Parts: sequence; C-alpha cells; structure tokens
Amino acid sequence: MNTEFIIEYLTALSMNNNREWYHANKEDFKKANAGFEQLLQILMMEIGKFDSSILHNNPKELTFKIVRDTRFSHDKSPYNPAFRAHISSKGKLPVPVGYYLMIKPGNQSFLGGGLFADMFKDATAMVRNYIAKNGEEWEKILHNPEFEKYFTVQGTALKNVPAGYEKTHPQAEYLKFKSWYLEYPLKDEELKDAEMFSEKAAHIYQIMKPFNDYLNKALEGFQMPSR
Repeated sequence: MNTEFIIEYLTALSMNNNREWYHANKEDFKKANAGFEQLLQILMMEIGKFDSSILHNNPKELTFKIVRDTRFSHDKSPYNPAFRAHISSKGKLPVPVGYYLMIKPGNQSFLGGGLFADMFKDATAMVRNYIAKNGEEWEKILHNPEFEKYFTVQGTALKNVPAGYEKTHPQAEYLKFKSWYLEYPLKDEELKDAEMFSEKAAHIYQIMKPFNDYLNKALEGFQMPSR
C-alpha cells in the first residue's frame, strides 16, 4: 500500500480545491481513499491486540466525507483536503469515544481520542458529573507518567465553573470543559511506512485508552439525539 500517494493526492487537492479539478482527478481520489481504508484495516488489527471491541468494524463505515458543508462557513472551498476516521466499538459515532485519525498534509495530521463533540449538552453534563464524583481516578489517569509524556487534555471550556458545582472542587478546571479530548501531532514523514505508522499509532492509542475508558464509563447510557 502506497501511503505516500495519499499525502500526494491530498496536497494536490489542497492546491486545487475546486470541483473541476476534483472531478477531473476522481480516479486518483478513489486510489487514495482505497489506500486510506487499507491503512485503517492494518491499524485496526494493531488496536485489536489491546481493544478487541473495534475489530468488527468495516473501514469504509469509519470514514468521514471529504466534501465540506459550506452553508454557514466563510470558507467556500468545496473539499476538506484530509482523510478522517473514528474507530470505536460503535463505529464512527462520537459516543462511545474511540480512536480518531486525521491525515492532512503539511504536518497537520494527528491521532486523537476523547469527546470532541461539545454540542451534545447531555454528554457534557454526564462527563462533568462523573468527574465531580470520580476526581481521584481522573487525576490518576492524567498524571500517569506515560500519559503526561504524550498528552494534555484539550477542549472547549467556559470561563467559570458551571452552576451546580463547587468553585473550589479539586477538578474545577476540568468541570469548566464542554469537551475533553487528546491530540498527538504527526509529521508527514511518519506516514510513509504504513506498518511502522500503524504500530506507533497503536502504541499511542493504547496509552490513550484509560482516558477513553473513563469517558465511556461517564457516558454509559448516553443516547445520540434523533435528527
């Protein structure tokens, strides 16, 4: 599998972000997209060594569209020059949280985990309540030396501790968050060898797993809003 072709295609798309170029090079898109799905399959086999709950997934069902929704955006570029996927026990849904991958040229790729979707108010409330009651477990995960080596918790946050929680709570800073996620940046050169990349990515995801597990315990019983 030629992962370099994926980067080459996305680089070309970013420089020619228009419908005419995209349709004229549709075969290259199909080739690059097929390569990304192959990469996901290899990556899933590595993740499956420590998290078998994701092995039933079909890579095709884990990816996100490259076409952008530009209705409410100042940027009217029709395509997002990136390949993205979310791997969890229930596929690409944001809950349960799992393992996120974005490949974007220009050293903008990253491995991710946690809850990215802060528009789900019920999910935010569930995680806040769980952190408020299980703060010691939270701190233990975040201050594990291996975890600290790679990650800092990120997320959209309020300026103040929300109503209903003590301002002096030991985890007050994290109770301000509306989403809690992790990102591990990747350089383009790290993607050149699919097998080496998959092994490294799986190692990073394994360190991330206790964080994901904690959030999934908090989100147990969460129902995705109906459209």
